[in-house]
Amino acid sequence: MLSASSTPIVAATLPVVAEHLDAISETFYATMLGENPALLDLFSRSAQATGEQRSALGGAVAAFASHLIGAGPSPATFEHIVDRIAQRHCALGITPEQYAMVGKYLLGAVGTILGDAVTPEIAAAWDEVYWLFAVRLIGREARIYATAGVTGEDPWREYLVASRVDEAEETVSFVLTPAHGGPAPDFRPGQYVTVAADLPDGSRQLRQYSLSQAPGGGSLRITVRRVPGGAVSGHLHDVVRAGDTLRLSQPYGDLVLRSGDDPLLLISAGVGITPMAAILDHVARTQPTRRVTAVHADRSPARHPLIVDTTANGARLRSFQHLTWYESTDGRIDPDAVPLDPGAEVYLCGPVPFMQTVRAALHRRGVPEERIHYEVFGSEQWRTPAPLPTAA
Repeated sequence: MLSASSTPIVAATLPVVAEHLDAISETFYATMLGENPALLDLFSRSAQATGEQRSALGGAVAAFASHLIGAGPSPATFEHIVDRIAQRHCALGITPEQYAMVGKYLLGAVGTILGDAVTPEIAAAWDEVYWLFAVRLIGREARIYATAGVTGEDPWREYLVASRVDEAEETVSFVLTPAHGGPAPDFRPGQYVTVAADLPDGSRQLRQYSLSQAPGGGSLRITVRRVPGGAVSGHLHDVVRAGDTLRLSQPYGDLVLRSGDDPLLLISAGVGITPMAAILDHVARTQPTRRVTAVHADRSPARHPLIVDTTANGARLRSFQHLTWYESTDGRIDPDAVPLDPGAEVYLCGPVPFMQTVRAALHRRGVPEERIHYEVFGSEQWRTPAPLPTAA
């Protein structure tokens, strides 16, 4: 809880801070990475280049500050956001010590951008906001690490590429087994791992990829679509072959199949099919009587990954419906035409505009927010936040 002395200060200054969040975030990253170049291996170069990383940071800061003064997301919604950020941090191997560095540079950037307007009282209030957020994340991350069995400073484990399969145009699957023996870690369908890719230029870049088959069987599988200009996806496609090794994190993520037997609606676009493939595989193995509808949108049939898996797993279910929308022949998905069972649990994964459209249609059709579960490997832009307060 924000202190009584800081609450009115944060409420009064939040509109100004929010207005300058992009500039603050840009200064923060430029200064921190410029003075600590080793951290470049931790942050996605493409997300930095496009500004997505800055957008994600700014959104989190604004959401938490507005939450503290009672003007932002509901407590339940914000706890969901905190858990999602904590899961992503654990997948990157973030440590408690790094929060002190981030706080130093972030608050320094606020002072740089807002200048003399940042009085000692304002600086102290925003320092309190930051550390309330940091402590909440550190505590949640400690619990996630403990559950995953991660200790020490090295969260990575080596895996052998047992096989490589071309799934569709520009999309490849890698089946991975622990390089030094032992079982593959258990995970919940819908989770992801981080690949720590050692690139030819000597740098290391981290990317998250959903696990695309159900747990069990002694291996993990990731399915990777080549991203134009993508350093890691390009490396995996062009360089990595069966017999090579990759370094992976433990599985993390909160887009996981909830327990129950309600009908399932799995909606994906592009390579967003990967967590849906794991969920469908798991349900086919463990709940073959559960009703499942799988909906996928892609540019063309040739680019539709894991369709063989979808068909095979669907055939193991007593009630399964499979719908596709291909932009080349059908146009874009019509979410109002998607069959919707009463009481269905809905899982979404795909590009942000796609999920914006589908989620809005689901709301119009009466699906409550608590039954819509999603994954997005980027900022939380597509979730419409509560409006920020305006200055008095």
